[in-house]
Amino acid sequence: MTPFNSIRDILNYAIEDESRAQSFYEKLAGIAKKEDVKAALTKFALDELRHKLRLEGVRDGDVIFEDEEVGSLGIANTIQEVKPHADMSYKELLAFAMRKENQAYRLYSQLAQSAKEPHIRELFTHLAQEEAQHKLKLEIEYDLT
Repeated sequence: MTPFNSIRDILNYAIEDESRAQSFYEKLAGIAKKEDVKAALTKFALDELRHKLRLEGVRDGDVIFEDEEVGSLGIANTIQEVKPHADMSYKELLAFAMRKENQAYRLYSQLAQSAKEPHIRELFTHLAQEEAQHKLKLEIEYDLT
């Protein structure tokens, strides 16, 4: 990972990460064989695009982060790792996506803990909260299926 020299660098990194996730889900949707999984992957790609646009808004000063306590069902920490494949089930897809969001949450949380400047720590904390929200939505969907 490259060092961050500014808030803009941090946000650009997060934006690129969302863009990579969007592309990944689009490519996986292109090879998925099950229609429900293909539809979910297309939705996940759109969600990542929305996340990217929101972060661009924050970077450009058009949107602000709001402090929000985010819960967790704890499912992402207990499920087995799933490798994406063309025949994956909807539940496998949810498990994969949940773990991916959980990894992003942990990364931003660790970066927040190691940040020395309060405004940098706050930004990483907000990014971690965003990822925790995404993970919680997936955990709820996983729990319901």
